[in-house]
Amino acid sequence: MKVVILAGGSGTRAYPYTDYLPKPMMPVGGKPILLRVMDLYARQGFTEFVLSVGYRKEVILDYFEGRDFGWTIDIVDTGAGTDTGGRIWGCRHLLGETFMATYADGLSDVVLDSLLAAHRRSGKLATITSVPLRSQYGTIEADEAGTISDFREKPVLRDHWINAGFFVMQKRIFDKWQGENLEREVFPNLLHGKHLAVYRHDGFFKSLDTYKDQQELEVMFADGNLPWIRRAVAA
Repeated sequence: MKVVILAGGSGTRAYPYTDYLPKPMMPVGGKPILLRVMDLYARQGFTEFVLSVGYRKEVILDYFEGRDFGWTIDIVDTGAGTDTGGRIWGCRHLLGETFMATYADGLSDVVLDSLLAAHRRSGKLATITSVPLRSQYGTIEADEAGTISDFREKPVLRDHWINAGFFVMQKRIFDKWQGENLEREVFPNLLHGKHLAVYRHDGFFKSLDTYKDQQELEVMFADGNLPWIRRAVAA
């Protein structure tokens, strides 16, 4: 089963790294986060990758040139300015009846076989992995009189669930594909026909959106708080 990884965006929020590197090549524990995402899939038996590249594509092409990870890797240039929906659309000729897709900047301990089984049970065109929202701020607990009882550091807000990526899709989804942006156009346009399912994952998830996120992931890795990430990935 092919896994499409969206690795073509400019990642402006991760400046200054992305001034000279595409965001998927930002390091986590000495390896590009793109490689960490690929290894997440490979460890669970999914080793056929389609990398949809664009911005600073030459850095990604150079990194994979001559390296053998034991995986099948196709790299497709979908354009520097292409949006997320267009990046998957541009790879459709390489995909089978069922395929997976994800972003190049999200790490999780999601169990992919369970995700795939849930997708097949749903019978939908696509299944989106969702995780509870973690606040970027600490919160204050207080009673009605205004007396503070507790401080909660970046709590998980379990009444709110977000798109974590880690998609499973059927190829016939392209018959109904509308728009360039996956999150604001393609998926919302599929709501009317009830074509989408959700897979709720209540485990670890963190995306590398900013330079600060990269630093936090480095600390997690150094402290051994990402135990499911292998220390060594084949070079």
